[in-house]
Amino acid sequence: MAQYEWDLFVVGGGSGGVRAARFAAQRGARVALVESGRMGGTCVNVGCIPKKLYSYAAHYAEAFEESHGFGWQLPGAPVLDWEALKSARAKEISRLNGIYEGLMTGAKVERLSGHGRLVDAHTVEVAAPAGGTTRHTARHILIATGGKPFVPDFPGRELVVTSDDMFDLPVFPRRLVVVGGGYIGCEMASIFHGLGAEVSLVYRGEQILRGFDDEVREFTAAQMRQHGVDIRLSTDIERVEAQGGARRVHLKGGTTLDADVVLYATGRLPHVEGLGLSALGVRTGWNGAIEVDDHFATSVPGVYALGDVVGRLELTPVALAEG
Repeated sequence: MAQYEWDLFVVGGGSGGVRAARFAAQRGARVALVESGRMGGTCVNVGCIPKKLYSYAAHYAEAFEESHGFGWQLPGAPVLDWEALKSARAKEISRLNGIYEGLMTGAKVERLSGHGRLVDAHTVEVAAPAGGTTRHTARHILIATGGKPFVPDFPGRELVVTSDDMFDLPVFPRRLVVVGGGYIGCEMASIFHGLGAEVSLVYRGEQILRGFDDEVREFTAAQMRQHGVDIRLSTDIERVEAQGGARRVHLKGGTTLDADVVLYATGRLPHVEGLGLSALGVRTGWNGAIEVDDHFATSVPGVYALGDVVGRLELTPVALAEG
């Protein structure tokens, strides 16, 4: 029988990968996990957590406005300190990163830093941040590398940002154009409007939030408009041009919008680049999602995958349940 360094080697330190690593280690397995960035994945670093923190911050503007009716007198108009908000977010995320690291230590999971690439069905090569590579063998390999934002090709693509960038923008955008009508686009539009930005949301469909109940879609759109978000439906972007330090967005039909930042929230794709899946023979779908069976086994025996990288429901609770 072949001897392996590890019983399970996990590639990816997000919610699903961490949970799987912990549970396996708690049941006596020898487990290692490699992560190229900060622990916690999308949710902790550029998703749920910072989004909620910024959402809470955005609601204060409305509370300040309503407080006058309850006897409160403010010395002047409230002013957002963007740097202070970013600093508070970074501090909280750093705390959560530490908790995830602690979970690995507590479960006796070997934590490796670097980019993991599958050499074969039982070998992972890890490229360390400082240079150099090491190879690790395992009876089972689990791919839990999550997803990444998708931006289509169009003139001016290099001038836009994604949701991954929004929480740490160098300067708060006084004018923001959001492209995309899914829940990420609607959340970002609402949050940044609440923080004080002038926001336009551009969506090619007839109504935002495709896939949600019609009543929810209509109510959300009405509420966003009532609060001051400019929603433009049934149109799309032709190109984006630089205007000094700003951006000019050209819509189909000849209309233009000026913005400090253009956010593309047009979906996410599985993060599979550089994993060596094609050479190994791991089957993937049209969008790169790894194909798995009901037990999360891929087409290659010994290799498994879960979470956003399999392209099912891209939600943290789903990845946790799968892990």
